[in-house]
Amino acid sequence: MTSGFVAAPSAANQIPVGGTYGVDEAGRGPVLGPMAIAVVELDSRSECFLRSLGVADSKRFGSGAKAQAHRARLSGEIRSSASSHSVELVSVETVDRYTFRGLLNQLERETVLALLQRVGADHRAHIICDGARMFSPLRERYARLLAVDKGESFHIAVAAASILAKTARDLAFNAIATRYEADFGPVRGGGYVNAGTREFLARYAERHDGALPPEVRRSWGAAKRRGVAAQPVERSPLR
Repeated sequence: MTSGFVAAPSAANQIPVGGTYGVDEAGRGPVLGPMAIAVVELDSRSECFLRSLGVADSKRFGSGAKAQAHRARLSGEIRSSASSHSVELVSVETVDRYTFRGLLNQLERETVLALLQRVGADHRAHIICDGARMFSPLRERYARLLAVDKGESFHIAVAAASILAKTARDLAFNAIATRYEADFGPVRGGGYVNAGTREFLARYAERHDGALPPEVRRSWGAAKRRGVAAQPVERSPLR
């Protein structure tokens, strides 16, 4: 991925090509595990079908086992119905490399550009990205791109992308939890800074002379990573 953007053609032919591409991420804010970003292309018929199935913002389904199973079922329907789709799991190492330099937003933009290229999105494509300030710069490449906040609440293609991204993130975190369950019991909390994650990181550090598991994002700050400070952990500005 490269950091520069190629300007969208300024010729008169800006008639949209293909369906609507939705873009969303999951796992930007956790201290543990990768981030997932997804692109889904839907035509009008697929949008109507997925709407009838109850496709909506992935966060509306909750975070428990039943919610994950529901999202997984919907993910299958989305993949079958979509004209194209792609998901990228962004590794902890990559997140750290960019975040240490204050470039997490840049990482998301580069990943989205790579995904759009992967699914063959034309420069005239109708694209809706969740994140107004985050993704507005991508209009230099895609003139019809719409960057909005809470896009998954209003656009089915973005909601579908949010479900694919969240399902991928759930699977990645569950693999991490399974890896440590024998030694530490169930790893709860989804990798976010909460009681479950604090307990796991504290117990891991106690057994490993203060070290942290390799799945932890070092760029999130020592106090936040460990979650064992006397004072409550400050809420991250990252969503």
